[in-house]
Amino acid sequence: MKKPTVFVISDSVGETAEFVIKAALSQFISDSDYIMYRFPYVQEERVLRGAIIQAKEQAGIIGFTLVDPSLRNYLIKEANLAKVECIDIMGPMMAAMERSFNQKPRLEPGLVHKLDEDYFKRVEAIEFAVRYDDGRDPKGITQADIVLIGVSRTSKTPLSQYLAHKRLKVANVPIVPEVEPPKQLFSVNPNKCVGLRISSEKLNDVRKERLKALGLRDQSSYANIDRINQELRHFQSIIDRIGCPVIDVSNKAVEETANVILNNYLKN
Repeated sequence: MKKPTVFVISDSVGETAEFVIKAALSQFISDSDYIMYRFPYVQEERVLRGAIIQAKEQAGIIGFTLVDPSLRNYLIKEANLAKVECIDIMGPMMAAMERSFNQKPRLEPGLVHKLDEDYFKRVEAIEFAVRYDDGRDPKGITQADIVLIGVSRTSKTPLSQYLAHKRLKVANVPIVPEVEPPKQLFSVNPNKCVGLRISSEKLNDVRKERLKALGLRDQSSYANIDRINQELRHFQSIIDRIGCPVIDVSNKAVEETANVILNNYLKN
């Protein structure tokens, strides 16, 4: 028996059409028992005519994703005249959505791949934030779009993740009096660094709650006000050396701080 022949036509890569066609074919035959021809990035009627001629000669069928109505209508009309089976994979769905949403489609080929690219950028940024969280690897400072600097419990990690979902690569560096900050912190552009300032009273409350959540006594030096003031003075001395902008996060939600950072980042 002659192998079935399928022609995949698209004004973009053609992956959507190919995936749907293969899914349907799998209900009838295995991968090795059919022939598939691909016509990607089609923008001219002459290419469609050529595909129809080949499909007729080989008794094949055509599956297509064309967002341009003129190309879509031309292909359907000419295929019908040639008595070639022709399946519009996206057209009926787009028409239904246009009626339902009361909105015209963009008619831009390849938009789904732009969305995919956006998705992968976001994933890459999230992985970056995890890899360079809490000063684990100072190399991240030079590679980051934004570097967050602050003492413990100033929301560095949740801020990093929030900004990562906006496709920004964020590293964060904890400031501790007993530990010298990475040298990379003083060599990068200070405008991409952001100091997170917090009042000693607020930090004291936050750390006490954190200790309680861990089942520890709040008399620990971690929540001691003198220790906190020492950390904040050290933080200020580091920020002065870097010369970077500072945001007071004492009474700000993560989303508020992130919006300030985003606005400043876009200005730069």
